[in-house]
Amino acid sequence: MLVYHGSYREVIEIDISQCRPHRDFGQGFYVTNIRTQAEYWAIRMGRIHNTQGVVTEYTFYDNAFTHWDLQVLRFDSYTEAWLDFVIMNRDPQSPVPAHDYDIVEGPVANDNVADRIHDYLDGFVAKPDFLKELSYHKPTHQICLCTLKSLQMIAVMDRVQMSHIKHIIHPVIEKLVTELGMNKSTATDTVYNSETFAQLSDKSTGLYQKTFAEIYQLLSNELKR
Repeated sequence: MLVYHGSYREVIEIDISQCRPHRDFGQGFYVTNIRTQAEYWAIRMGRIHNTQGVVTEYTFYDNAFTHWDLQVLRFDSYTEAWLDFVIMNRDPQSPVPAHDYDIVEGPVANDNVADRIHDYLDGFVAKPDFLKELSYHKPTHQICLCTLKSLQMIAVMDRVQMSHIKHIIHPVIEKLVTELGMNKSTATDTVYNSETFAQLSDKSTGLYQKTFAEIYQLLSNELKR
């Protein structure tokens, strides 16, 4: 899976100890599979630090979610369990770390949601009403890498490799749209969440040096399976 981190600078070496505590899923390094979300943070952090802001691209190995040696927690949507977990982690009195998970995935408590969390804690909105509000919220995504062990599941994309991949992926997506009738959003998700893309992102396979037609054939075979 291709993921992104928006900051005031490029982040090649990840140091969890330098990450702020008491965030949604606790102290850790946060990435997202939504590029526009990372771009927003790059602009925001760039303004704070008087830089242009940078989005760093990484490969996140999806098998991390089922790896036998990793403790993983995943939230598919804004749920009561998600809300309770975020409130626990955002509590300034919570210990650091506040939980034992290596990786946590789920939606983001952005500024608007965070404000409503305070309203909920102050008793101005009931939990059922708040959760109903969240069901209409714009989709967001984040993965928090909470431990040194979890960092083994992410790698910075090589610039040359990334350039090759982009030239391959765009026509593959267009072919899914024209040949299989997918809309562009579905086609994009299909590509980036495929085993084919995971292999393409693994530099050791050398697949990024293949033609888009060869990669499309691999993806077609995967989809047929």
